[in-house]
Amino acid sequence: MKQLLAFLGVFLTYLGNAQDFELTVRSNQVVPQKKIYLEWINARGQAVKLDSLLPNSQKQVVFKGKVLDQGGFYLVSFFDVPNPQKVLVILEGGEKVFIQAEGINTPEKAGTFQIQGDSPNIVFMNQLFALSNNLQAKVATWTKELQDKPGEQARIQAAFEVAQQEQFAKIKALIPAMGTHLVALWATNFLPADKELALLEEMGERFRIARPNHPQVKPFLENLRRLKGVSIGSEAPEIALPTPEGPIMRLSDLRGKYVLIDFWASWCGPCRRENPNVIKTYAAFKDKGFEIFGVSLDQEESAWKNAIAKDKLTWPHVSDLQYWNSAAAQAYQVSSIPMTFLLDPQGKVIAKGLRGDSLNQFLATLFSNK
Repeated sequence: MKQLLAFLGVFLTYLGNAQDFELTVRSNQVVPQKKIYLEWINARGQAVKLDSLLPNSQKQVVFKGKVLDQGGFYLVSFFDVPNPQKVLVILEGGEKVFIQAEGINTPEKAGTFQIQGDSPNIVFMNQLFALSNNLQAKVATWTKELQDKPGEQARIQAAFEVAQQEQFAKIKALIPAMGTHLVALWATNFLPADKELALLEEMGERFRIARPNHPQVKPFLENLRRLKGVSIGSEAPEIALPTPEGPIMRLSDLRGKYVLIDFWASWCGPCRRENPNVIKTYAAFKDKGFEIFGVSLDQEESAWKNAIAKDKLTWPHVSDLQYWNSAAAQAYQVSSIPMTFLLDPQGKVIAKGLRGDSLNQFLATLFSNK
């Protein structure tokens, strides 16, 4: 009996310690009388300050505590200055982590950092950082080369696409080994979600079984559900938002036509540059049963209306003026613009991301069979 009680005591002590973390942070540069902060990212993506310490004579601080909500994403934020350096670290309990950072961002260059630790989250984070940094270095070289040799754009673009696909393949190969550690959720940020739906579903099922109530897992599973909701062949989610004139217009009002949902904004340079091409496409196909439904991610009503008038966009437009918090953008999991979804007359998605020549060719083929 005594042996059992002793075992239980050791076991319970282990469980308690397993939730503890120790995070040592050393900054190459310090700002006098300014602190280093430890922040926690909640399920809504908001950074909440947990602790703050002044660096010691070795320019170092040590944060200790218990992880919140079964572990999560933390930020080390330096010195509460404009554009502070921030370093992400994933903690699930039981870690001893060391971060060496520059401590300062400059307009010319973001501060560098290194993270040391032997937990799976830290090991895989470093592998992802290495892959990302390798591609960024190549992009910097290609950018300089393009400035010197503008005629090499096609070759450089092809080389970039090959390098990008190689990075995607390496990240995909790492994800199964990450299991249900939170780093797996973070790794998905490095992949094109709409093209890796099968991988995300497989990963989501692992988390759904192992950690269904984790505060970071729940929004991931919800986003995955939404992403599946706009996959090709599925019925497009309803959009019901105000028009520039004020009344609510519904996407379903356009049933019976082929509809291009065009996510854009007045502040989006690529969107505005694409608009002349969209106008030509609209003119070519609008009398054949084609319509465009413009959904803006603007914040200012006047900027939205002025862009519609200036660019001469004559198709229906809606917006809730909520920027990236737009209900439509969230329903369709739009993370970059311009973004398009092409619907058939029954309201099902038949293509995504089409614009320019690819959109024209798709529509030409579509209507040639009518």
